[in-house]
Amino acid sequence: NTNFPWLLFSLIFLVFVISVASNAVMIILIHIDPHLHTPMYFLLSQLSTMDILYISTIVPKMLVDQLVGQNNISFAGCTAQHFLYLTLAGAEFFLLGLMSYDRYVAICHPLRYPILMSRKVCLLIVAAAWLGGSVDGFLLTPITMQFPFCASREINHFFCEVPALLKLSCTDTSAYETAMYVCCIMMLLIPFSVISACYTHILITVYRMTEAEGKRKAVATCSSHMVVVSLFYGAAMYTYVLPHSYHTPEQDKAVSAFYTILTPMLNPLIYSLRNKDVTGALKKALGQCSSRRIRKDFLQ
Repeated sequence: NTNFPWLLFSLIFLVFVISVASNAVMIILIHIDPHLHTPMYFLLSQLSTMDILYISTIVPKMLVDQLVGQNNISFAGCTAQHFLYLTLAGAEFFLLGLMSYDRYVAICHPLRYPILMSRKVCLLIVAAAWLGGSVDGFLLTPITMQFPFCASREINHFFCEVPALLKLSCTDTSAYETAMYVCCIMMLLIPFSVISACYTHILITVYRMTEAEGKRKAVATCSSHMVVVSLFYGAAMYTYVLPHSYHTPEQDKAVSAFYTILTPMLNPLIYSLRNKDVTGALKKALGQCSSRRIRKDFLQ
């Protein structure tokens, strides 16, 4: 609730448009520019696809509710939103974890990069990420939604997230919450272990480098990935790993808004602003569009 509903609506709508547009531009640039036809950018295009689907699962419903002045959602709609959210969030978790392997190979084994990061390996990474996310969605959604909701049926949240839904149940959900806690720990622990192992080897390799330019380039290629991982994993750890006694429903909403609404917008901006290849591809594409327009105007 807010005293300025139209200001909140405009702000969320602006973030949504920027997020979808920036991720779509990333996907298009990676597709049309031959210099970006590399494993790293292929994985980035998958990340952008996930971000578009991720934010579209939650924000359009929020905007429509604010526009028409109602905050209702059907049981089927809540189930679908819950499943898609878990699947896409899980897929992004696994993809970000596996993307660290690409950086590890690029810096620690550059000569073997074309073999270790072949097209087949890239497709396996993407398939593993989607499969991991789907397992999460198919496993947790039926269990969460089978609990009888005999409380007020008023979700103290802006979308159907697991902790908020469980508070509506009139049965004891402690066993399920413990199991879900262990599941979330595993989901975070597996990718985080991969990231830690890869970046430990990367740091050792960078430390042993003698050329300053090589060190700078290595740090630049890894820093964007680490920023995105820190934002996404940090917010998820706060929500699902930190005991509920340490945070309030209002804090939960704020953190959830960060990683469901702001993170999909920040991801492409972090990668594009800190990446000369992407900014170069964007300038080239804009230049081509501008020259075509000038040529068309001249011919007319």
